[in-house]
Amino acid sequence: MFYRFKFLSHRLVYKLILTVELTLLISISTWAYFNINYQKTRVMDHIVAGTDRLTNTIRLGTHYSMMLNSRDDITQIITNIGKQKEIENIQIFNKSGQIKYSNIQSHLNNNTNIEACYICHKTEPPLSELSLGERTRIFHSPKGYRLLGIISPIYNEPGCSTGCHVHPGDKKILGALDVVVSLEETDKEILFFEKGIIGLAVFIFLCTSILIFVFVLRFVNRPVKKLIEGTHLIAKGEYDREVVIPQKDEMGQLADAINKMGKEIGEKQTELNKQKDEYQNLFELVPCLITIQDQNLRLIRYNHQFSDRFNPVPGDYCFHAYKGRDLKCESCPVERTFIDGKPHYGEESRINADGSTTHWVARTSPVRNDKNEITAVMEVCLDITERKKLEENLEKSEKKYYSIFNNMPNPVFVLDMDTLNILDCNGSVTTVYGFMKDEIINKSFMDLFKEDEKEKYGFRMRVYSVLNQVKHVRKDGKTIFVNIRVSPSEYPGQKVLLVTTSDITKRLEVEQQLIQASKMATLGEMATGVAHELNQPLSVIKTVSSFFIQKIGKNETIDEPILNNMLEKVDSNVDRATRIINHLREFARKSEANFVKIRVSDIMGKAFEIFSQQLKVRGIEVSWDIEKDLPMIMADPGRLEQVFINLLINARDAIEEKWSFKEDVNSEKKITLRAFKEKNSITVEICDTGIGIHKTILEKIFEPFFTTKEVGKGTGLGLSISYGIVKDCGGTIKAVSEEGRGACFVITFPIKDTEDGKADSSG
Repeated sequence: MFYRFKFLSHRLVYKLILTVELTLLISISTWAYFNINYQKTRVMDHIVAGTDRLTNTIRLGTHYSMMLNSRDDITQIITNIGKQKEIENIQIFNKSGQIKYSNIQSHLNNNTNIEACYICHKTEPPLSELSLGERTRIFHSPKGYRLLGIISPIYNEPGCSTGCHVHPGDKKILGALDVVVSLEETDKEILFFEKGIIGLAVFIFLCTSILIFVFVLRFVNRPVKKLIEGTHLIAKGEYDREVVIPQKDEMGQLADAINKMGKEIGEKQTELNKQKDEYQNLFELVPCLITIQDQNLRLIRYNHQFSDRFNPVPGDYCFHAYKGRDLKCESCPVERTFIDGKPHYGEESRINADGSTTHWVARTSPVRNDKNEITAVMEVCLDITERKKLEENLEKSEKKYYSIFNNMPNPVFVLDMDTLNILDCNGSVTTVYGFMKDEIINKSFMDLFKEDEKEKYGFRMRVYSVLNQVKHVRKDGKTIFVNIRVSPSEYPGQKVLLVTTSDITKRLEVEQQLIQASKMATLGEMATGVAHELNQPLSVIKTVSSFFIQKIGKNETIDEPILNNMLEKVDSNVDRATRIINHLREFARKSEANFVKIRVSDIMGKAFEIFSQQLKVRGIEVSWDIEKDLPMIMADPGRLEQVFINLLINARDAIEEKWSFKEDVNSEKKITLRAFKEKNSITVEICDTGIGIHKTILEKIFEPFFTTKEVGKGTGLGLSISYGIVKDCGGTIKAVSEEGRGACFVITFPIKDTEDGKADSSG
């Protein structure tokens, strides 16, 4: 029994029930105690107050009779009042303690000895005034019930001393009125109330206890048992058994958490088992020979590859299993690992029964226990017999490959990685550069560059793998353009750079001709815009000259401020026309690529300047959204301007084509130019509200000679050349479009903070 109680005392549910029940018992007991005391005090105060009123009533009722000294009336009044059920005794005694009036005849003329008299007579002289509490006493009747007595003094009044001449005038107290009432019914009422309160408290305690007990068992004990059972199942490895608690409170949430935990543990365990199987499979199936050896070089464990290859005997020595030796190898990597605790590497070989030789490389690694002591060594061996054969074959084929090296159509250089001196080259160097092999060997590869570019390209040769459109100088002093490919390689005894160059001089000449042809075609497209741009300054000059002719013809003087103002306008408009003409001349001039640091927003503004009036006349709105203080990029300003001009012309034509098909077009005529920084690049967007590009041809628009315009209105070179120019700047260009809703060309350029930070492809 004690063991069972001790077991229950360790359970959370019973601890919870006991704590709640004890708290409830203390609370209800305290409530009952104070409620009973309050009610008893309240009832007694009511009885005392009523008895005091009765005393005053008797005293006032007998006052007149006392003034007349009418003893019969006083006796009759006291007798009549004393007949009430609750009244036990009414008596009036003089100051000597002799009872002069009483509702009980046997008490007349007897001397009283009640304790209440002591209250007044405890001091000398006796007290004449007392509070109600001091005049009240409770005592027990011989019949066993309690009595309440209130004694009230009867004061001497002036009318009393002069009327009857019995009491001298200097006396304050003539006697006392003592009223005693029964508390039997009151005590019964209080006892009934006490029993009711106690019964109610017990009833509330029992009902509440039962509810708490049922609630805890239903919503705490059962869920806890299920949770404990669920955790035991998880501990046993049964992860798919869920704890079902149909509650939305914390118990339900805890059950969900345990179910989730079990599921995750199950998944992790499955994954661990899978990894264990995988590692076991790797150990068994890995295409290597794996052995684990003790300090005596005995085989503790090995995989199937080793077992199938050497068929070892359990407890065999490694040197016997590997090589059939009776003594250990002179240089044993396993032994060295046991000594210094470090991995070791070695190459081994053996003569097979058929006379062939097997080669393998061995690498050892220590196996430690939890005390970091080396208990065994793992040796992993890889068969390199085929590699050895390949090495032999490689030696045979080196001459063949060297012959290929010499006969490659592109020049190939072998450079020292540190000095960039030419260690070797093929015969194509003579064809392209004019140097014989013995003339260029041991010279610096940088001698092929122009003098002012040697330092710049000396850095790039060591950093970049591709250098495009680089200027080289032939033996005869002629400049050629080449693309350079650089890759690290091995040369007997040292690391080198293998450099291949491709002569692209003729290709660039063709490209330059195409670019110039595209420029000429673009100039034709720009003619209308130039006419509009030149029309305004010519109109101003015409207006001013006509004004001057009229004034001179009338011999009228021209005010000096007006004259100065008009001449300034003429001068500024002449400058504007000059800038437009120079702009066209520079744009049309054939020039080589010259990459410099530029701000893309400046080139966009320069390209737009020619078309501003033309677009305005055609009712095409241009919206600018250029981020402030954009970083610099590396580009050829003239060629990049050609890209933006081509895209503006395409946007203009797309909008015009859309409006030519429909008379009522809801969309607006608008070209949007944006430029903003994104991470390490600058993005430019040129968007229009034109006819758009069909998705079937979206990937073809950058192909050479591809155009959707009518014959005679487009060459098909604009976007193709723009694509090449952007690519040469290290950037990208793509088109995003939805047919009928306009197109957007997105161009990205890498940000270049330094002059030497140009992209690899820029050369």
